[in-house]
Formats: sequence, C-alpha cells, structure tokens
Amino acid sequence: MFEKILIANRGEIACRVIKTARRMGIKTVAVYSEADASARHVRLADEAVLLGPAAARESYLVIERIIAAAKETGAQAIHPGYGFLSENEAFCHACEAAGIVFIGPPVSAIHAMGSKSEAKKLMEAAGVPLTPGYHGDDQDPALLASEAEAIGYPVLIKAAAGGGGKGMRLVERAEDFADALASCKREAASSFGDDHVLVEKYVLKPRHIEIQVFGDRHGNCVYLFERDCSVQRRHQKVLEEAPAPGMTPERRAAMGQAAVDAARAVGYVGAGTVEFIASPDGSFYFMEMNTRLQVEHPVTEMITGLDLVEWQLRVAAGEPLPLAQEQLQIRGHAIEARIYAEDPDKGFLPSTGTLVHLSPPVEGLHVRVDTGVEEGDAISPHYDPMIAKLIVWDEGEGCRDRARSRLLQALAEYRIVGVANNVGFLSRLVACPAFASADLDTGLIEREKAYLFPESRPTPDEVWQVAALAELLRESARGRARARRDEDPGSPWHARDGWRLNATARRDLIFRLGETEQVVTVAYRPDGYTLSLNGRRAEARGQMDERGVMRIDLDGRRMDATVVVASEKRHVFVNGRAWQLTRVDPLHHSGEGGGAEGALVAPMPGKVIALVAAAGATVAKGAPLLILEAMKMEHTIAAPAAGTLKAHRFAVGDQVGDGEELVEFEITPSV
Repeated sequence: MFEKILIANRGEIACRVIKTARRMGIKTVAVYSEADASARHVRLADEAVLLGPAAARESYLVIERIIAAAKETGAQAIHPGYGFLSENEAFCHACEAAGIVFIGPPVSAIHAMGSKSEAKKLMEAAGVPLTPGYHGDDQDPALLASEAEAIGYPVLIKAAAGGGGKGMRLVERAEDFADALASCKREAASSFGDDHVLVEKYVLKPRHIEIQVFGDRHGNCVYLFERDCSVQRRHQKVLEEAPAPGMTPERRAAMGQAAVDAARAVGYVGAGTVEFIASPDGSFYFMEMNTRLQVEHPVTEMITGLDLVEWQLRVAAGEPLPLAQEQLQIRGHAIEARIYAEDPDKGFLPSTGTLVHLSPPVEGLHVRVDTGVEEGDAISPHYDPMIAKLIVWDEGEGCRDRARSRLLQALAEYRIVGVANNVGFLSRLVACPAFASADLDTGLIEREKAYLFPESRPTPDEVWQVAALAELLRESARGRARARRDEDPGSPWHARDGWRLNATARRDLIFRLGETEQVVTVAYRPDGYTLSLNGRRAEARGQMDERGVMRIDLDGRRMDATVVVASEKRHVFVNGRAWQLTRVDPLHHSGEGGGAEGALVAPMPGKVIALVAAAGATVAKGAPLLILEAMKMEHTIAAPAAGTLKAHRFAVGDQVGDGEELVEFEITPSV
C-alpha cells in the first residue's frame, strides 16, 4: 500500500479522499491555488503545495506543476478526484511517465471513453444498447441540422468531450437548432477545449440511471448496483438516490451486466460509472461512461457499507477487488442532496461570499455531510459553488419514505448565512408529491415549477416575534457580559430588564422584509416579554447561545429557532424555513439609490463571451443582448422590455463585477 499520495483536486472531494487516506494510515499532500491558500483541504492534509493563481488553467489544470509537486513531496500516487484533470489522458500519461501511480483507469480506457462519439462506436461493437443519433466526425452545421431533422425532434445536442451537464442543449424545434448549436459549441470549447458535438434523439420522460462499476488489474469487474440521478436542472444532478425506485431484479441485472460489458470493452481498472437513459417502457440506452469517482458515490457507499475511495487505493496499489459480485448486497435506501451557493429565485445563479454562519445537521448513522468548507471560508467565483453533499440513509420496509423524511429534517436543520443557497428549494423538492411518490424523470423540476416556486405568502407572525425576542435576548446577554467586566457588576445600569418606577417599559422594534415593514411592540415583564404585532399579543421568553440558537416559549408553545446577525440583516431560521429580515433603526436614514432606468447589471461576477445584439438595435422583450460566462456556465442577459440597445459597456473577453452596468438600454414607452 502507498505511504503517501497527492490529491490533485480541491474542495469536498479532496477532503473526502483525505478522510479515507488518514484512516488507512496514508499521508496526504494537498495542492492549492492562491485563492485556496486557507481552504479546508489544505488545512486537513499533512502537506500542501502552491500551484499558482486562482484561475484553474493556471493552477489545478497545470499538469507539469502537479507532477513536480508529487516528486518534490515524495508522493507515490496521485488521486485526481472528479473534475479538473480526473479524465484527462495527458495527465494520466504524465503520471505514468514520471513513475507515479494514477489512481484511476489506464490511459487507454480514458482515451476510449473520452469522446462520446467514439465511445458509442465501441459500445455498439460490445453490444451495449445505444440511443438513436448522429455520432459522426463531420461537424458542418448544415449537416448536423439535417441529421436532427432525420432523427426527429426533440433532440439533444451534446459535447463529445463533455460531462457534468455542460455543453448540452435540448432542442424542440428546427428553428431553434442553429442558436442552440452555437451556444453548445461555445460552452464545449470553453469547458473542454473541444467543440465537437453529437446529436441524439431525446427520450420522452427519461430517467437517468447509472451503474457503479469497479475493475482491477487481475481481470475482475463488478457492478455495485445503480443510482437514480433523474432529478436534474440544466442537465446537472440535484438529488441522487440508491437503489433506483421501482427497479426490478431482472432489470438491475441486465443494466449491471451491460455496464460490466462496457467496462470490459475498454480494459477498465478502478472506479467508473456507466450512465444510461431509461425509458418508461423498460428499455435503456448507453449515454456515457465517467472514468472517475462520481460526485454522488456516497449513496452507493451507504447502501453497500463500503468505502469506494479505499477500493480505489487498494486497486491502484495492485490488490484484487475486495469482494466478488455475489458477495455484494443492497441494504436500505440512501438519498443525496447537493447544497449549493446559488439563488433558485434568480435562475439558480451562483452566489459568492463568505460563509458568515454555517451549521450543518449533526452527523450519525443515518445522516452524513461531505463538505470542503467550514464557517468563515469563502465561496469563490473561480470554482464550483458547492457547499456540501447531504446524504441520508435508512433501512427496512418503507426505507425510501423514511430516508426522505430524514432528508427533510436534516435540511430543516441546515443554517447557512453569507451566500444565497438552495436549501429551501431542496426542501420543497424533497417534499413535492412527484418525488415522494417516485414519479421520476429528468423533467421533474420543470413540470413541478408551480410547487417548487410558489407565490410569495405573508410572513408568519412568529417570524417577526422570534426576530424581536432575539434582539431582546442579545441585549440582555450583552448587559450581563458588561457587568462581568465592570468594577461594579451589581450596578442596575447593566440590567436590560426594562425596569421603570410604577410603570411598564415599552419600546418598538422595527423589521423589514422586502417591501413589508412590521413594528413589534415590546412590553417588559419580570419573567419575559409581551410582544404585540398587528393587534395581537403573545407572551414570550427564551434562552439563546452565542451562535444565535434559541429555545423559545411563545404563548405556551415551545419552539427551537436560530437568529444570526450579519450587519443590519437578521437571518431567522424557524420551522424548517429561513427568512432574511432587516433591522430598521428609526434614528438612521440611509440614502436610497439604484441604477439608471433601463440599465442592466451583471447578476454575478463573470466574463463577457458574446455580444448578441448590436448597439443601436431595436429588440423585443426577452431578446438576448449578451452572454456572460460564470462558474463555467453561460448566462444570457435578455431585454427586460421592448426597446433599443444604445450601447454595450464591455467588450467580448472583459471581466465584469457583480452589479456592474452591462449595457445602456432605452425602454420603448408604451402607447
């Protein structure tokens, strides 16, 4: 077994590999960019080596520097994680040339599966079922459009070298094909350095089911059952579960054997995933093979009781697979939710900033949290905005329902302040009837929009009351702290109990949420407070710790809540939901400002990659004006109304900051 390995990655997966390596007594070397100098994976590793600037192309993607770091530290092997260089055959070849073990498949397997079109030719020869489509080398747009017509709409354009949902477009009408093709090729070239695409028939109501395979250097190959990854947005997975709901033993065996056949066809060694599109009629088609460990591997670990990273290390060290196919068993049901710094109400735009407060649910037998960040760390615009993976598990009859209930509870316990996040959206997604009843397909999020993005409702009174009680308890705690430091700790001036001679002290606390402003009137009592709101009164008392965690009694009803202060913001977590209120100080009057009417601003930091409309053009509402690239994804900036694009503020290739004005736009007055 290895004595020391280098992990050529960052974030959650680097921390995950370090955890297993430490348990096995293997020393670890982290690599990092300047932006990640104080990152969690750097803090956890035994050693760490700086690669270069924040941009991945100058750090995590520089093969020569990673090889040099491994040699310098004496690492015997390199674990590539996922993303970055994990499926890069040049990197694998460089490791071999340097005498360093690549913890993954051989170069030949990466090469064979690196091109979706070439992989499909191999799979066809191996007898693995394929989706009807065009997988040829001729990339003439007119030919591709003609092939799409022949296949029949809807079709899916996919980057041949792609993965992770990038470089993929669903096209439902012939008139949309050209624009979708151009966008797909741009994104493919940016993400993978190759704009080669293939065109396939889009299966209606498809499920995305993948098989975990493992091979060794002794000719053994097994499948560790399936994962259902159908719940997606923009072709990126949101929830994953194992086993797949409704999977029959016969279909599992057929898909498992097809996956093993695919792996054997390329002489596969190590952990890999064969992805299939499954039709409602029971048929399934090969989609691609990922020659690495998947993001969602923990659900497989939870239902098998195995550590897949340990298997990777043992196989890479030359050992045979620890178990044979007949020794593998499924136990229970697991679900994973990806916690991202993104804003679902703004089209899932990534969010950046410091994690001012981060409190995940408590881990145990049924709950697991895999993360690469801690409180105080930053979510950077340079990399994927994942905060954590939340995984739950249960067993026995009805185990999927119980796992789903555990996931809802764990999401309700998550506390994140400092960046927009998708925890509330995930809670609605897990609770929605379609997911609860396992009515799954890749279009679930789109068809359940009304449930997942409900109309805003009035904020419950208890939210304002909890915010007010938190202010009072915090003031009281500050008074006690001052008393402990003072020469006269018994002075009544330290008390914050509202004492008045022959009178009851009253005051108003004002909060705002959006356009709604509420006044909570407080009357002090010896054992608590009376809170008056909208003509209704409630008796309140409670305790709060230094992190804002509260135990409350509100009119005889005991509640748990958390209120986190960030400047004038009050982040209220109660009853499994979160609200961001603003504390209004009536003595402070801040000026109100905003952009000029008709100005369009960047929703996040990014790079301008295309100017779609020319300056001076008259456009309709919703017409694309320009395209930003951020977090390796394209974001189209569209006209907010019919009008004239007067001028672009930036050129193609320019970097823009969050909130910067992108164009000068004149709205056409309505007649």
